[in-house]
Amino acid sequence: MAHPKSKISKTRRDKRRTHYKATEPSLSACSNCGAIKLMHRVCPECGYYRGQVAIEKAAAV
Repeated sequence: MAHPKSKISKTRRDKRRTHYKATEPSLSACSNCGAIKLMHRVCPECGYYRGQVAIEKAAAV
């Protein structure tokens, strides 16, 4: 089994990991109701996706 010839220092390890970072989610406005939603997801407010009803939402009382 292969193993490293010498120990990788914490600095070298951390320099390699600098590109692993969280990105903020892409948000967009719903084309039907205008609510802010995640892209490529069904709108949680009205239930529409790409102009069509994807989920039947109960009417607000």
